Amino acid sequence: MDNELKNNILKTGTTVMGIVCKEGVIMAADRQVTGGGTIVMQKNFKKANQINDYLVVSWTGGVADALMLTKLINAELRLKELKSKKRPTVKEAANLVAMITYKNIRNPSTIPNIVGTLIAGFNEDGTSELYSIEPAGGVYQVEDYDANFGSGMPYILGLLERQYKKDLTIKEGVELAIEALKSSTQRDVGSGYGIDVFTITKDGIKQVIEQEITSEYKDRK
Repeated sequence: MDNELKNNILKTGTTVMGIVCKEGVIMAADRQVTGGGTIVMQKNFKKANQINDYLVVSWTGGVADALMLTKLINAELRLKELKSKKRPTVKEAANLVAMITYKNIRNPSTIPNIVGTLIAGFNEDGTSELYSIEPAGGVYQVEDYDANFGSGMPYILGLLERQYKKDLTIKEGVELAIEALKSSTQRDVGSGYGIDVFTITKDGIKQVIEQEITSEYKDRK
């Protein structure tokens, strides 16, 4: 029964990524959701989302766990802001996610809670930051780029290793994110069907790309 339950959990094969640029951060993800590791269950599910005025989160792992985690951090950050009378920093938000992730994965359960998270945002002083929280709860600040532990990670990191350069402009970062996502969705069976790209700068958060990936059939000549 346990194995049957685990094999039928909705999860994302997933390509998520973040790129640190000179003026801010790029966050991007695909839209495919799989079930049992082999069936495409949804083709239009956003994995990168703006959760408040200053944060964007993307994740890889179990869908239910990721959605609950997003709700929890949004509520906890709001409570912290009300109590302290000031907005939490991006670092504080990342550490909150890491603490929840660490606690969840160590609670005995027949269904493991495994979620990897990228979180990016801008602070009140205008600085922008990107953090990666591994599925075991470890957290670190990303200085260049990361793809967490999605199935598309090898394709993303291989491309960025060659094409990333320090002090990219936001425009260059967006173009690089699109290229990396399209490369991943061509080769990773767990990723595809759509692309979302966000920019996070001192001027705010913008979704600059929202594209659908469709199959095209051509007659052989």
